[in-house]
Amino acid sequence: MQPSGHPATLPDPGQADNVGDLVKRLRLLKVWAGDPSYEKIKDRVNGAWAAAGRPACELTSKSTVADCFRAGRLRLNTDLVVAVVQALHPDTGYVAQWRQALRVVGGEVEAASQVRVQDSLPQDLAAFTGRTCELKQLRQALQHGFQAGAVMISAIEGMAGVGKTQLAVHSAHLLIREYAVERVLFVNLRGFHPDPAQPPADPAAVLDGFLRLLGVPGEKIPHGLAARTAAYRRRLAGTRALVVLDNAATADQVRPLLPDTPGCLTVVTSRRSLTNLHPATHLALDVFTPAEAVAFLTRAAPGLPVGPDPSAAARIARCCGCLPLALSLVAGHIGATPGWSLTDHADRLDERRHDQRLDTGVELALRLSYQHLPAEQRRALRLLALHPGPDFDAYAAAALADTDLPTARVLLHHLNGDHLLHHAAPGRYSFHDLIRAYATTRGQDEDRPSDRRAALTRLFDYYLAATCGAMNTLHPAATHSRPRIPPAGGPSPSLTDPDAALGWLDTERPALVSVAAHTATAGWPAHTTRLARTLSRYLDGGYNIDALSVHGHAHQATRHSGDLAGQAHAMADLGIAHMRLGRYGPAAEHFRQALDLFRQTDDPAGRARALINLGFAVEQSGDYRTATDHYRQALGLHRQAGDRTGEARALNSLGNVEGRAGSYQAATDHYAQALVLAGQIGDRAGEAYALNGLGEVSVWACRYGDAGDHYAQALTRYRELGNRTGEASALDGLGLLHTRLGRAAEATEYHRQALAICCEIGDRNGEAWTRNGLGEAARTAGRPAEALTHHAAAHTVAADTGDHEQQARAHTGLGHAHRTLGNPALAREHYRQALKLSTKLGLPTTDEIRSHLTATISEAAATIDLP
Repeated sequence: MQPSGHPATLPDPGQADNVGDLVKRLRLLKVWAGDPSYEKIKDRVNGAWAAAGRPACELTSKSTVADCFRAGRLRLNTDLVVAVVQALHPDTGYVAQWRQALRVVGGEVEAASQVRVQDSLPQDLAAFTGRTCELKQLRQALQHGFQAGAVMISAIEGMAGVGKTQLAVHSAHLLIREYAVERVLFVNLRGFHPDPAQPPADPAAVLDGFLRLLGVPGEKIPHGLAARTAAYRRRLAGTRALVVLDNAATADQVRPLLPDTPGCLTVVTSRRSLTNLHPATHLALDVFTPAEAVAFLTRAAPGLPVGPDPSAAARIARCCGCLPLALSLVAGHIGATPGWSLTDHADRLDERRHDQRLDTGVELALRLSYQHLPAEQRRALRLLALHPGPDFDAYAAAALADTDLPTARVLLHHLNGDHLLHHAAPGRYSFHDLIRAYATTRGQDEDRPSDRRAALTRLFDYYLAATCGAMNTLHPAATHSRPRIPPAGGPSPSLTDPDAALGWLDTERPALVSVAAHTATAGWPAHTTRLARTLSRYLDGGYNIDALSVHGHAHQATRHSGDLAGQAHAMADLGIAHMRLGRYGPAAEHFRQALDLFRQTDDPAGRARALINLGFAVEQSGDYRTATDHYRQALGLHRQAGDRTGEARALNSLGNVEGRAGSYQAATDHYAQALVLAGQIGDRAGEAYALNGLGEVSVWACRYGDAGDHYAQALTRYRELGNRTGEASALDGLGLLHTRLGRAAEATEYHRQALAICCEIGDRNGEAWTRNGLGEAARTAGRPAEALTHHAAAHTVAADTGDHEQQARAHTGLGHAHRTLGNPALAREHYRQALKLSTKLGLPTTDEIRSHLTATISEAAATIDLP
């Protein structure tokens, strides 16, 4: 219960645009909760963590808790802030709102690209060594699960570098060879990445990926975590499945991902002890035994002479602390020094350990591997560790190292061969956490800050130039509206082919999001704003959460640097992202602030852009007159500035609002003008929008042949551009067309494809449209109960986003379904609601709805009059 004398309303974290706003809301929450002391909050957090099994060394302090509330912070510890919120107001739904807000503001990404699920295991180690007892224990537990048809969870726990993943993967491969496993699912949960920009994987995002691998269509995947878990478990029921959850952070992250039906086995690896994960077989993995370590070295260096000391291998093992990662690094060094014996290597390790007083085997192995490298490779390793993204390719390596592409590829090849990098995907590399941390420390000790900054500047310049090249290829007509970016000073891929340009953007999107976060908080604000503006049209194609992150960082950067023009563009882009997610109120507020900033900076093109977006936001609430006024003002500003791309966009927007109001000829004229203009200037996105709009108006005007041609052309262009939002809209339009033609099966398939995309990219506006379309197709097919379900879901979404037109459409569909099912009272109520909304909006369907309502009233009267 909220204490008396304090604010009655809980602060809403979802309205925060940046870290500063979140901190303000956290302070308000503290006041709301009775303003407990930091000491008391710390005790509550630690009590909850200790009860969850977190070791004492990972508990928090009073000063760390107090730091969460400090103004001026650039980053937040998500794990701690969520725990603080839970200590202040332990409502599950409210805590979930904070977790989501922290993801958005902190630049964390829930997109599938950040959660790489697989339906196969990683490659097994050909030279897997040792672990006889642990392997036997693990295999017995897993075999028992399959043989007895039981649910079996095996948790492999141990320190970093001890070989947990290798053991899990090796035992899983053995199990697959011995038993008929029907399903395999694997995911790296990223529990302990050293970079805050790489957070632990969200279980909901993992489940989205797992369900798709299990054959669940996108439109059938629920939104909530609990519902996704239930669907996942139902899908695995009755199958022999093996699920490997690697690198888990906490038991809470793992629990939603656990199958709960007999015959499904799960292997979990974690650095933490997951003792509160029940029921589970817990296997604490320690370093190699001395004998295992010697066997590992013998297999890694076959035929290598021992030299005068027969105990040389054992000495090497002791120096490495028998840690598998350390031994692997030493083995790489051994392979690169021909002519040496094991005794020579053991002597050198002893010298290093004595001279430098190193405490751990992995530190010794890292130092030895590092010092063995030629100077060029050492420098490359240090600079590569600066990369803020999850992985990188040779072009990024060339930019950091300031070298040519062939040299960069050779450097990556050698570092990979020495086990200092590993392949993340074909042509892409990443670090083990410990190696990245070591290389970062070496860079801080050996490279001047100015040199490190210069390397990162080259990297950011490369990403800016390549992004600009890709966007110019995909959207040449909008080149003038993007920042002017000089070509990269080093190697850059050829992105003149649209497929290559789109493929590059899709592959590098996680890295670009990480770059936006890093540049905004570490002193490159101009790079943040230019990258955000350059990417805006690509991100607007369906990458809405990424867009919130990138443009949120741009807004933060511009506020700190006093860049009003950049702030205006960031506000406009944030508004678009909110709008795509169905948040029309926040979107409109962002557009109004952007409009004011564009006025302050005397930017007529920016004002026009803000007016068009504001018009679309108010259009969704049914205010067509105000929307039309905004579009006409924008059209005048674009024509005054000679901006033909903007002019085409304003014409398209006018066509859209006129079509909604039933002015089909005026809508057709505006779309046709936009299509001609977009074609003249090479604006393929504008052409796609105009064609899609012409298809929609043609359906309303019953020109079905024209509608099919327009939609097909729009779909092709949207797919060429990689615009998922537009692709879903064109598919939805084809569904509507086929419903009008009486082809319910084809209509349903088009709508389902559209809905899958909308659910995947979070397009709530499109989701309401497609669910209503599915309801109308079901009614055409004579399935009123199914239509009832679809329209009810559409109404829920439309009410949530404030889309009155789709609410009216849903009520109409519900009225039809109830009428067919023999529920006239319910039908009349839905018709009344639909009529009320359509009358308010001035929709062209108003008379049709009124006639349906009148008919149901007449039918009821006739029934009463029967003798």
